[in-house]
Amino acid sequence: MDTKIYTRDNMADLLRRHGINPTHQRIEIAYAMFAKQEHLSADQILAIVNTRHSETSKATVYNTLNLFVEKKLIREVIVDPSKVFYDPNTHEHHHFYNVVSGHLTDIDAADFKITGLPKLPDGVVTEGIDIIVRIRPRAASAAA
Repeated sequence: MDTKIYTRDNMADLLRRHGINPTHQRIEIAYAMFAKQEHLSADQILAIVNTRHSETSKATVYNTLNLFVEKKLIREVIVDPSKVFYDPNTHEHHHFYNVVSGHLTDIDAADFKITGLPKLPDGVVTEGIDIIVRIRPRAASAAA
């Protein structure tokens, strides 16, 4: 993950560098994501932002996250149709997803070797490859 220190003061510059107008609510949403450097759901981000500024609506959070994804400020990680996380780490990497705890963890892309990709259809290029390794705790062994 990124080791840079993020503050509300430097969020406006980060947003501008990605072509995003830094409104108060966008700065707060960006700060919630980057200060924690965690994979967060939209609801978690809304809760963080609203502890400080309760005027932020769910629609504003979703619209802002979609804008951040569109501008490549963050990545959207869809672990299943009902679970979407937003990732402030936009460097090439993959994820472990714990299906029991719901926790998402980064995996360095260098830990994978991908071979045998299919031939792409004419007129397209690969934009990226996202690998999600679903994990769960081992079942406790039965007592003897």
